[in-house]
Amino acid sequence: MHSWSIFLGKGIRRGFGNTIDNSNVLHMQCRQFYTLSKLGVRIRAVTVNKRNKHVRKVPYKLRIVLRMSSKARKSLCPWVTCDKCQATLAQKDTTVHEQNCPPKEPWNHGFIQYKTLHSTIDVYKSELPEHLSVQEANNMVFMSESALQLCEIAIRDPVLIKSKDNLVVKSAWPTNDKSLTTVLLTKSAIELDKLEGSVRIEKFQSSPCMAHEIIIEPVGKNRIETLTTDLNVLIKNYNHERIFSIGNRISIPYYGKKIIYKITDAKTNENLVDKFSKISISDGTAPTSSPFVALYSTKWTVAENSEDRGESKKQRKHRLECVGGYTNLIEDLKDALNSGLGKYDNVEEFDMSKGILLYGHSGVGKTMISEALLSEIEAHVVNINALVGCNKNLKETELLLKNLFNEALENAPSVIFIDNIDYLCPKKTSSMTEKQVLTTLVTLIDSLRDSNKNVMVLALTAKPDAVDSSLRRPGRIDQEFEIPVPTRQTRKDILLKVIEKMPHSLSDEDIEQIAYETHGFVAADIRGLCSQASRNAKRKSRAGSICDSNKVLVTRKDFNHALAVVNPSAMKELLVDVPNVKWSDIGGQKDLKLKLTQSFEWPLKHPEIFPKLGITPPKGVLMFGPPGCSKTMIAKALATESKLNFLNIKGPELFSKWVGESEKAVRELFRKAKQVAPSIIFIDEIDALGVERSNSNNSGGNSVQDRVLTQLLTELDGVTSLGDVTLVAATNRPDRIDRALLRPGRFDRLIYVPLPDDDTRMEIFNIKTRKMPLSKDVNLNDLVELTEGYSGAEIQAVCNEAGMRALEEDFNATQITTEHFRIALSIVKPRDHSDLIKIYNNFLAKNSRE
Repeated sequence: MHSWSIFLGKGIRRGFGNTIDNSNVLHMQCRQFYTLSKLGVRIRAVTVNKRNKHVRKVPYKLRIVLRMSSKARKSLCPWVTCDKCQATLAQKDTTVHEQNCPPKEPWNHGFIQYKTLHSTIDVYKSELPEHLSVQEANNMVFMSESALQLCEIAIRDPVLIKSKDNLVVKSAWPTNDKSLTTVLLTKSAIELDKLEGSVRIEKFQSSPCMAHEIIIEPVGKNRIETLTTDLNVLIKNYNHERIFSIGNRISIPYYGKKIIYKITDAKTNENLVDKFSKISISDGTAPTSSPFVALYSTKWTVAENSEDRGESKKQRKHRLECVGGYTNLIEDLKDALNSGLGKYDNVEEFDMSKGILLYGHSGVGKTMISEALLSEIEAHVVNINALVGCNKNLKETELLLKNLFNEALENAPSVIFIDNIDYLCPKKTSSMTEKQVLTTLVTLIDSLRDSNKNVMVLALTAKPDAVDSSLRRPGRIDQEFEIPVPTRQTRKDILLKVIEKMPHSLSDEDIEQIAYETHGFVAADIRGLCSQASRNAKRKSRAGSICDSNKVLVTRKDFNHALAVVNPSAMKELLVDVPNVKWSDIGGQKDLKLKLTQSFEWPLKHPEIFPKLGITPPKGVLMFGPPGCSKTMIAKALATESKLNFLNIKGPELFSKWVGESEKAVRELFRKAKQVAPSIIFIDEIDALGVERSNSNNSGGNSVQDRVLTQLLTELDGVTSLGDVTLVAATNRPDRIDRALLRPGRFDRLIYVPLPDDDTRMEIFNIKTRKMPLSKDVNLNDLVELTEGYSGAEIQAVCNEAGMRALEEDFNATQITTEHFRIALSIVKPRDHSDLIKIYNNFLAKNSRE
């Protein structure tokens, strides 16, 4: 016969004299009424008759006379206690418990025994309580209020969570979700702590010992084996006053990633034997370690697993011999660092600079060169993550910066390394936090000079103009070095370094040609190009007969395929899919091709010849002529044949309805072109952009066209040099273009593209009919004579129309006859270009520079 002690039955009704009646209860001993009292129930009378199996409505057999409100009755929690094993459980689980008493692990229902809750872990899915952050919630265990009372656990009390393999300490928090014996953790906490299956939860009775050093090891995908200064501070802040056990894991958000470490050991101020005696787990199983508390003063150390791990760590470190190109720049940087760190004698009398700003385009190699330099010099390095300025807690950010600078002063000579300083101290900001961070950083840099310690600040940025000017003044970060976009020789040096360990069959000539074709590529782009070529070679080997990966060689063909896929990172916003048009696809125009070759190929292939003669290559080429004379097609062929970075812009595309946006679009266009130089900017229909200012509707000169033209004139021949950027433009109406735009120094070459002559028309017909099945009666000479005055586009239209006539006669036609061309010529008539030709002749008479 199973005996139960009931706390509150299902049969309680409102009113005086009603009884408790529960069909699941075989025999009830009404004891432990203090629990009812705690829950707000007032007991008026109790009578017990042990001989009856069921509670009946007979006078004073078993009657609890209660008086309670409906609201109070709903808030009561139904619990019963098994007299056999002293387990307290929900009444709904009594039948299951009777079959498994005493319960054994893994238990199939939750219960409380000796103030310890036995249950299983579930995910907390409700909204977080108010004023409870996500970080705090991950360190909480959510339990029902009545379970907390029975286990004598108060809110935020530390509790031990013991599973089969883990011992975790978390803070208690009440919840109304799920059942009475529910144990809820956040999804992140479950994944981090690896808690699953049956668990025991009890109040952590003793005071944890204090850890003065905690040893951790990185786990997971995002491994950081060296604790940088800012990461160490983050670990201290996130785990201050938290209680841990050996084997626990910690998660730290760092640069948008979760860095996970596992605690492998701890050095505490108490003997572990003493700690074991203080911990009581009700099932008699001792924990694997004694819990300990981490304070801000606790030292966190990454464990070294083996010597091989340390050696591989050193091999991954950047070294100067791994850097390709930039030899002179690296020497200048090394000299500036050594001077500031007091490595040279007889410099005490000089006021040495304490700050260096290294800037350049994204991917150019700023971080790699800096890390290689810092690994060579004998100095302590303190890393400052620019994202510390994004912390909303201003005091915490200021304290972090002060601690980092103090560390540098204590370990002098040292270098304070700040990556992306433009994020930490932006030039224009309305945020009080960012302004305060800037003030703090400026004060700390000034203190370096007053300390007379050998401490340098090395800052990196891709946007030097975005860094606040107060940092760049003399006495602070006043030495500035630019890492430019690599030249042809520098690209070759970088390429040689990257392919050093890559099996390849490239000749010296191949490497020279690849370096020539990678205009505008930075170091990161070249590395990406080599990776793509390597993937092409491996893909080819898998498809072919080569099975041994050691025999796979990267060939020039692999690099050719990679060059078609990989583009300079700076060109991604303005990337143009240039059709594969070659000079051989354009009939005639020999003079025009020669002039374009002089303007583009000579400066690249023979750059030394221009300084010898004291001249500069043309900076602008304007093509003008009747519509349909292949001006745009010539630009496409130029982009294909020259293999330069090609930016294609139509005149009207630069206009915007917003004030200042049109001028900004022109500036951005030329800025991007300079960034990926040598490059070509092709502007089609430039007459819409460079309209003559005297013809502007606004006599005050404030129209959008005037402002855009002024910006274009400034970019072409202003204070800032164009560098290796050439402007190519096309128009049908050169007479509408402002005279200032046409002067030498802006458009140095004005090239007239006339209607095709006899020889040119013959070449066009040969090219267009190359793949057309012509009948033997077709005479191209006759067609050339009949197309006098036709433009190239009109000749192409004649050929297309002749083909359509043949299909119209017979859908299975195999030949195009002279009759088809005759009909096509009657349909496609040349347009009257006499007025335009008169305009071109007048324009040439005034501006001829051919």
